[in-house]
Amino acid sequence: MTMNFDPFRELDRLAGSLLAGAGPRSMPMDLYRSGDHYVLDVDLPGIDPGSVDIDVDGSVLTIRAERTLGAPEGSQWITRERQPGTFVRQLTLGDGLDAERITAGYDNGVLSVTIPVKESAKPRKIAVTTGGGREQLAVGAGDQ
Repeated sequence: MTMNFDPFRELDRLAGSLLAGAGPRSMPMDLYRSGDHYVLDVDLPGIDPGSVDIDVDGSVLTIRAERTLGAPEGSQWITRERQPGTFVRQLTLGDGLDAERITAGYDNGVLSVTIPVKESAKPRKIAVTTGGGREQLAVGAGDQ
């Protein structure tokens, strides 16, 4: 039987075990814009959806989740790479986002948070009128 030894993996495992109780962990995420809203997808595998807490305080969006791992009574761990604990991610929301209409869903270990753009921040068309002289065109062009 051949065994591979990867010193970097062992170092990573050792560092992870030393820092296991050091505080909240981060979670991987993707953020993209789709039309008039942003979508934030956060990987939370093994998380009980009931432990997920999302709140907005001012302009800060905070996502917090808890993972608990257990083995039946009397079991002995052989390897333990999935870390239990609290996971936290904070994002600063810009002025053009509508924090009042944020929605979230959890499916297959992925938390999806939808953040709408405020109506006032959405791109809009400005009508240009003709026949009224320079004054009407100037207002449309931003030159008064």
